[in-house]
Amino acid sequence: MPQFADEKKRTERLDELRRREEEQLAEMLSQKYGVEYVDLTSKSIDTDALRLIPEQEARAAEVAAFRKINKRLFVAMRAPERDDSLRAIQQLERLGYEVRRFIVSRASLEHAWDRYHDLSYATETEAGVLTLSNETIREMLATLKTLDDVRREVTEHLKGHDTHRISRILEVIMAGALSLGASDVHLEPEDEGVRMRYRLDGVLIEVMMFDETSYALIASRIKLLSGLKLNIKNAAQDGRFSIVVDEKEIEMRTSVLPGSYAETIVMRILDPSTIALPMEKLGFDKYLMDIFEAEIRKPNGMILNTGPTGSGKTTTLYAFLRRVHKPEIKIVTIEDPIEYHLPGVVQTQVSKTYSFASGLRSTLRQDPDVIMVGEIRDAEVASTAIHASLTGHLVFSTLHTNDAAGTFPRLIDMGVSPDILGAAVTVSMAQRLVRRLCEHCRESRHIEGEARTIMDSLLANIPHADELPENRDTMWVPKGCAECGGLGFKGRIAVVEVILMDKEMEEVVRHTSSERDIWKAAKRQNIRRMAQDGAVKVLQGVTSLDELARVVDVHDDSLSG
Repeated sequence: MPQFADEKKRTERLDELRRREEEQLAEMLSQKYGVEYVDLTSKSIDTDALRLIPEQEARAAEVAAFRKINKRLFVAMRAPERDDSLRAIQQLERLGYEVRRFIVSRASLEHAWDRYHDLSYATETEAGVLTLSNETIREMLATLKTLDDVRREVTEHLKGHDTHRISRILEVIMAGALSLGASDVHLEPEDEGVRMRYRLDGVLIEVMMFDETSYALIASRIKLLSGLKLNIKNAAQDGRFSIVVDEKEIEMRTSVLPGSYAETIVMRILDPSTIALPMEKLGFDKYLMDIFEAEIRKPNGMILNTGPTGSGKTTTLYAFLRRVHKPEIKIVTIEDPIEYHLPGVVQTQVSKTYSFASGLRSTLRQDPDVIMVGEIRDAEVASTAIHASLTGHLVFSTLHTNDAAGTFPRLIDMGVSPDILGAAVTVSMAQRLVRRLCEHCRESRHIEGEARTIMDSLLANIPHADELPENRDTMWVPKGCAECGGLGFKGRIAVVEVILMDKEMEEVVRHTSSERDIWKAAKRQNIRRMAQDGAVKVLQGVTSLDELARVVDVHDDSLSG
């Protein structure tokens, strides 16, 4: 038995050596030909790009289209001088694509070609229905302003009998989602029919119900679009497709789950403009901006952003990355998935063979100055990230805890020594997203009753009290108008809290994992807690007190202690 294990290890080692030699050879050839090198084995392949070269032709010419941004196409190839490879490129250029070439290893090509398997069933089943009309969606954006508009248009097409009605319904669903600023579209089969909901500013809003027959056709069309298999209905599937609107490519990530009535579908809308926000637009007060500006300029350390899924952590970290980015520093990210492409930044995506832990170890060999780890999920990632921070790197990452103080006990639970936490972690922050009141229809209210009690408690010992609005007796509530689609809210803003690592905090963390003690020590840093930050935004008319209470505990006893 041990001999068999040794033999297996030897074989694995030889395979790894061969793979590494092949990657090195591809890298050398890239220098010889003056063509960029890329390792695709740990990257996700864009199926919209892949399907532009038929599989047989791609394998024969040893090429693969692996990414598409509007009319820019990224193509991997083994030998850039081969006639059949050049012919494949010329064909793409005749179709109007601007082709960017990359030299890759055979392993990279195999990884890309594997994705043809996902396309084959959809392509054979119903060729010619793999796109939505971007022009129609653009036109619809001008007319679909409210949920009622979406309901009316979908109902109209459901009554029709023409062959394109399902495509038209999908176009209305997607255009409505984009127009209203939805982050997700949920299609949920139930006993009486299929419920469609949009997630608008973090809250699920019901749009309408579909009949089962129409939904079966809509589900098939979504699966075709997303490159998923139509004949599989008892297993989860994930896919993607893109829509181009006004020169901007918006990616849709599709998740299909088998349910008790029919398949449940969720489409996540990755609109680059919603995540590409500068620091100034995130809702930080001046004193917080000064803190972050100072902390992200440090050459090493770790900035951890905590909060539940959908609390805007990644958007904040992207804003930090854009602020520190300059030509003389190297930034590498490990993400799951890559939500927004940052120019000048090396971005990698986790996969079955490329985890956060292995990615972080590989990244450290790439001589980076700044590293962003999408999420610290386990002890291995935690210890490697801490090590990176202690060895001269600036590390940005996220963690799932309830508040900023919870970061330290969570890392200790993951096996990080309390003695080195103080040297490694420089900033722990937590955030939530609250909906912004619509500026066109919000209404003022005198603060009284329970609202007065809550606000008095939050404002009693608030740091930077001199920066509060002069009028502390008025707050604002939602109403609803044409501008906000009748919802009373439009857009979201972050409410934030921060704990900085200083000598006193280092001592506390070393000797206790009590969050109450950590908050006590943090008090002298004179930084507002999350609920206090929200209370100021209530006074400023940015959000409502009810909305703040929806996402933050406004009755937190430790605020008055």
